[in-house]
Amino acid sequence: MAITGSNDDSFGIDVIISEEDKTAPCCLHGPTLLFEKVGTGGKKGRRFYACSACRDRKDCNFFQWEDEKVSEARLSARQAQNQLRGPPFTHQEYCTRFKKFASLPLDEKKFCQDCQILLLPGEHENHSTHRCTAVTAAQLRRPSMLLHPLDNKKSNAQYLFTDHSSHFLLNTLAALGYRKVLCVGTPRLQELVKLRNLEQKHKPMQSLLLDIDFRYAQFYSQDEFCHYNMFNHHFFGGEASSSVLQAFLAESDGEKVVMVADPPFGGLVKPLANSFSLISQTWKKLQSSDHSNADIPMMWIFPYFFEPRILECLPSLSMLDYQVDYDNHPLYKHGKTGRKQSPVRLFTNISPRDVVLPKEEGYRFCSMCKRYVWSLNKHCDKCNICPSKDGREWKHCSTCEKCVKPSWKHCQACGRCVLPDHPCGHSEGKEGCFNCGSLQHKHKSCPLKNSHKNRSYRSSAKSGNKNVSHPPLLKPKVKGKSGAARRAKKAALAQ
Repeated sequence: MAITGSNDDSFGIDVIISEEDKTAPCCLHGPTLLFEKVGTGGKKGRRFYACSACRDRKDCNFFQWEDEKVSEARLSARQAQNQLRGPPFTHQEYCTRFKKFASLPLDEKKFCQDCQILLLPGEHENHSTHRCTAVTAAQLRRPSMLLHPLDNKKSNAQYLFTDHSSHFLLNTLAALGYRKVLCVGTPRLQELVKLRNLEQKHKPMQSLLLDIDFRYAQFYSQDEFCHYNMFNHHFFGGEASSSVLQAFLAESDGEKVVMVADPPFGGLVKPLANSFSLISQTWKKLQSSDHSNADIPMMWIFPYFFEPRILECLPSLSMLDYQVDYDNHPLYKHGKTGRKQSPVRLFTNISPRDVVLPKEEGYRFCSMCKRYVWSLNKHCDKCNICPSKDGREWKHCSTCEKCVKPSWKHCQACGRCVLPDHPCGHSEGKEGCFNCGSLQHKHKSCPLKNSHKNRSYRSSAKSGNKNVSHPPLLKPKVKGKSGAARRAKKAALAQ
């Protein structure tokens, strides 16, 4: 489910996770998602397919009405275009190239920064006008540092864990006894697993990277990397790649599996949760009958203000206070140029009391909540929880009977705690529900919401854009925000 915006649009867009065995048309990023416009009063519009991975039609302009008849010629043209824009080599060809590259003398190992590819000797001339650099063995072991992060904020921007956060995650998982780490969109974690094994100081661990960035196929074998879209659970390598995942999820010799996922922050929660659930179902089928009802242990890394949507889709998860930092993100990292505290958190179904957060970094154990919390997250005896979500010490409002942000004050006119300079009179629920038209509740609490299987999210389009053929789309590895996402973040982080 995507972020709900604060604009005045009178319609929403449903993303429909179909339970039927219905084949969706494909774009460059695999099977598309089905959307439906929902107007005031629950009136439904025409359904359409759009790209699962790109939210901006400039990056992927796929659009097709659900009931549209597509000619064979158009289908063939689509397939040809998808193949033309896909990876230049198959994964097997990449592996063969890597073996040849690894055997070259050091002075012949070159990487083309313009084409983002490892060069073999016969290819140097074709790249003579490009920016080519020498490659060391250390760089080959850290491809995320060799490759340029994709930086189109509306389609595929990549933000990577700092080594500090990566080491915390890996050390925590190792201490909990996990020996297999499924890295969904977490290339830095994959690298550290392999580097840890080279040190031979700890019990060996296995890792499998699932990522939409096919460039990693240059560095990893077919058992270590799968080209994958986490928004539609699509393996670009087909059955062979999905078999790799199934083999990895098998816990032979007591090797416990854990999944760590770092999705794009601008992506829809509902499709992501569906993909993670499908991975969990595959894991369940491989377990003994004693564990057949359990879900795969997982950590989903996302900003704290997505907590309600994540828990709605996956209620077994809980949010931890640990703040995840990113190397190349201007906001989500510590330092002079970033925020004082990152808003990115860990959502996990692992017992919170078992995930030990480092005391030297300002975390403590709350004996009442039975979990580790940030030092400023003080336990409230009235609420009986450590209430803070954003890292600041919250205060209890006796009138609201809950804890609120320290900068908020109770407004008698609005009947709730708000910022001191808020536009008075705009109380919660004033805008009403776009599903049934009632002013007494929002769509999330609509009693008619369950009359159909779809859950709605507000369009992130500007209020002047009424063209339903331009749906709010998704992006692959994006940490940038849509307009609606920025508004939600500003509201959550309001001082």
